[in-house]
Amino acid sequence: MSKIVKILGTGCPKCMQTTAIVSDVVKENNIDATIEKVEDIMDIMKYNVMATPAVVINEEVVIKGRVPSKSELIEVLMG
Repeated sequence: MSKIVKILGTGCPKCMQTTAIVSDVVKENNIDATIEKVEDIMDIMKYNVMATPAVVINEEVVIKGRVPSKSELIEVLMG
């Protein structure tokens, strides 16, 4: 089943870094996922996230306020 991965962030360098890491992990591990970038502050607030970047998988916030490592992303995406 395809996962929907959302990266919440307004476009800061850490948000762009997170987007790049998520894209790399999905490609390198052949993960069936759609990646969406959420930059609108009102949409970000709907997830009750006060610090970006944040990663949301299938509408569940799994990482917030920091750039995740590749191994951490593999764990949450494959789990």
